[in-house]
Amino acid sequence: MSDVRHVLVLPDRDAAEEVAEALGDRFGLREEPQLVRDALAGEDDAEDAQWLVVLRDGDGRLDAGELDEFVAEWEGWREDP
Repeated sequence: MSDVRHVLVLPDRDAAEEVAEALGDRFGLREEPQLVRDALAGEDDAEDAQWLVVLRDGDGRLDAGELDEFVAEWEGWREDP
């Protein structure tokens, strides 16, 4: 089992929470995605934060292209490792 992770970047907390919930329905995840607030360098204001949804994919079964299309529906993107 490898330690493959996908990081989805979203513009705000609401979008990140919606994506985390929808991921389970769409991809049948075995683990709950982790939500992480990613403040932009030098910014303390929560309005300037991006939110990350981190997915573990130990089996390598999630398709990067499908995740790209999925997260784009919320104006987000997938970070390449």
